[in-house]
Amino acid sequence: MEATAVATPEPTPTPPTPDAEARQLLENLLEAGPNLELTVSTVERIIEARDYRFIAPFIEIIRASFHRGVQGIESLNVIQDALVAMSGVDLGPHWFGWFEWYAGTDLEPPPGFTAWKGELMSRIDPLFAGFLYADAPTTIRVEEVLWGGVRVDGIPSLDNPARLSPEEATYLDPNEPVFGIALNGEAMAYPVRLMDWHELSNDVVGGVPVSLAYCTLCGAAIAYDGRAPDGNTYVFGTSGLLYRTNKLMYDRTTRSLWNQFTGKPVIGSLAADPDAVQLDLLPVVTTSWRDWLEQHPETEVLDVKTGHDRVYEVFGQPYGDYFRTDEVRFPAFQRSDELHPKERVYGLRLGGIRKAWVIDDLVQEQVLNDEFAGSPIVLVAQRGLADVEDILVRIPWPNYDYGGEIRSFERGRNTFSPGTDPDTVLDEDGAEWTVTEEALVGPEGERLERVNGHIAFWLGWFLFFPEAELWRLN
Repeated sequence: MEATAVATPEPTPTPPTPDAEARQLLENLLEAGPNLELTVSTVERIIEARDYRFIAPFIEIIRASFHRGVQGIESLNVIQDALVAMSGVDLGPHWFGWFEWYAGTDLEPPPGFTAWKGELMSRIDPLFAGFLYADAPTTIRVEEVLWGGVRVDGIPSLDNPARLSPEEATYLDPNEPVFGIALNGEAMAYPVRLMDWHELSNDVVGGVPVSLAYCTLCGAAIAYDGRAPDGNTYVFGTSGLLYRTNKLMYDRTTRSLWNQFTGKPVIGSLAADPDAVQLDLLPVVTTSWRDWLEQHPETEVLDVKTGHDRVYEVFGQPYGDYFRTDEVRFPAFQRSDELHPKERVYGLRLGGIRKAWVIDDLVQEQVLNDEFAGSPIVLVAQRGLADVEDILVRIPWPNYDYGGEIRSFERGRNTFSPGTDPDTVLDEDGAEWTVTEEALVGPEGERLERVNGHIAFWLGWFLFFPEAELWRLN
């Protein structure tokens, strides 16, 4: 497996500028705006000192340059020229390539950078400064955090959303994909065309506080138990910020930023001890409304009347074109050409062990006996892919799949094969086991517990777990 090289890392130089002066230079860059004289004198001092830590704020200013009051065009040209001179590369005037290049280096920013960046971004939304503040604990490079194009809660979460019975949910097409969660005897469906617009739902299913966090950019709908090990229950909103093309959530208690992909806080007070609040994964499947209803006739489903004004009637908005092409909208500095970036994989994680399976191949196998983290598991994918190609929703039709209904279980010493219907498997003796949301249940009531995983684009999975094993046919 090879990652596409997009940057040549350089060693971080010894800081040549005293911290107090570096902070003042940062302030000058922030306040200069169209003041060409102040910009020139500040940049000249940085170049004279060969202080490469200022490459990061130069890139930030280029990213923010289209916002009023950030920098005049002449001042921006000065910063652009300085960036080329100090980096030794010329990636043009667009911020995208510079972010990817920087992520592949081990350069560090100047002191005070986090609060400076928060102040810069507060010109987009004042609330951003509350996420990026002086001495904020962090487990990631703040330089790689970027604006995703919306303000805080500009993509509104669905909190304790209204529900419908299947009989009431006449707006649904039987073929359309849903995210399904079933806990403690209660089932709930979250139609993808609603979640495309909201990306987060804070709900309660089977008495369990659930945060269904859906990153459209990395194709991952992940269900978390909101009850953290520290004894608190966390509810989340959309920060409007991204890290490695992944959604950064924030909790409404401490306003710490969380990585949607890992379920851990990465910036803010909770990031001082992220393992203390690591969220547990809950089971979630991507399937069609028809199949989910067949398996869970008592299910409830999101009411299309969410209280928000969105174009729910049209499938494929707002991300249909993104889902079915190789477009990457935000910087992704490490990539692998082993799979198409939008190929969907099913991933499992246990501590530092990760493994992914290509969903198309799992569907072809239907039942796969494998191992993960030293233990035998079985992956069941007998219901096929969840796609939208049969739904007339717009022209051109946004024909693409959303993955498939994948469940993974412990398998003990058993070897399983497809059963007589999609919800059963056969062991090596021909005995029939039933596929449930919690476990595989044997003919004598034996149980093999579910192992919780989730679907993601290959692009998103590889950005966070490039070392993970990948299973595919042939």
